[in-house]
Amino acid sequence: MTARANPSKHSSLIPIEKIERVIYFIRGEKVMLDRDLAKLYDVSTKVFNQAVKRHREKFPPDFMFQLTKDEAREWWLAVNANRLRSQTVTLKRGQHLKYRPYAFTEHGILMLSSVLNSERAIRVNIEIMRAFVKLRQMLASNSELSRRLNELESKYDRQFKVVFDAIRELVSPPVAARKQIGFRSRSAKK
Repeated sequence: MTARANPSKHSSLIPIEKIERVIYFIRGEKVMLDRDLAKLYDVSTKVFNQAVKRHREKFPPDFMFQLTKDEAREWWLAVNANRLRSQTVTLKRGQHLKYRPYAFTEHGILMLSSVLNSERAIRVNIEIMRAFVKLRQMLASNSELSRRLNELESKYDRQFKVVFDAIRELVSPPVAARKQIGFRSRSAKK
């Protein structure tokens, strides 16, 4: 007797957390950048972009767009914020932004499956779509929870305002604490 695989369970080629980390919110869209997609597909960014350029007609502006210099600089600084480097040392390869990246919306990523037709590309696309669906479900449940809280708050007295504020604080994402840079003298610590 052979064991059949459970269709609800799937073996993940790439952990969904890894995919979620490279989904950015740019111009009001959830997007993934060319270099991150190339890494997931296990090809160089150059090869990835060449394949896309050969099929440019499949990628209208709402499927793919190139970041502006300011957007690219902002993204680069955010991604590399934890790396400090000396300004007197020349940059090593890969430590600067030479080309403005292309951003692919969810529809653009779906279109990639018609451009990149390797076995890995198909499996990676499936994983990416699962990550987008999970993200959409999380956002929908959070907005639904917020709507319900507003309804409850409008029904009940002001005495419960503290409770509703506490719930909102628990639901909202935590604010990242910034580390202080530098040092303190012993007299300042007292």
